[in-house]
Amino acid sequence: MSAIYGLYSDPNVAQVAVNNLRAAGVPDADITVISSEPFEHFEFGHRDARTAMPWIATAAGAAGMVATYYLLGLSQHAWPLVTSGMPVAPLWTNLIIIFEMTMLSAIAATVITLIVTAFIGERGTLYDPEVSDGYILVGVEKTGDAGKLESALKIDGGRVKSI
Repeated sequence: MSAIYGLYSDPNVAQVAVNNLRAAGVPDADITVISSEPFEHFEFGHRDARTAMPWIATAAGAAGMVATYYLLGLSQHAWPLVTSGMPVAPLWTNLIIIFEMTMLSAIAATVITLIVTAFIGERGTLYDPEVSDGYILVGVEKTGDAGKLESALKIDGGRVKSI
């Protein structure tokens, strides 16, 4: 047996199953929770919420802003036009281009980070078609003591299966 999981229709029961697995000594990183809808008001819905994506997007946006500012400045000084001491293109018109390039850099970094961190094409062994019918899957891959884990997942209102 490589995995054991329970299917629950009630998110309260799924939260109890997650708590039981923790009490049985399973680390949080080894517990898998899959549902077809978000359950943000439950603790198991926030387990994997921490990500570096906002920081990466902010850094890429700042880099895009600085790079665009200097690129515009260098390109304006590269054309020696006589404008009586005025800039070829004032800062107010440059702000539009700087803003657009800042947003483009942040969006591109977000998409690239999402693709890299999502491991597109990779899928774990834990999945049940009943998840798409509204059930919540709570399970553990590579089980050690199957009896202990099965008793932790056996709760009223849930079905335990093993792969």
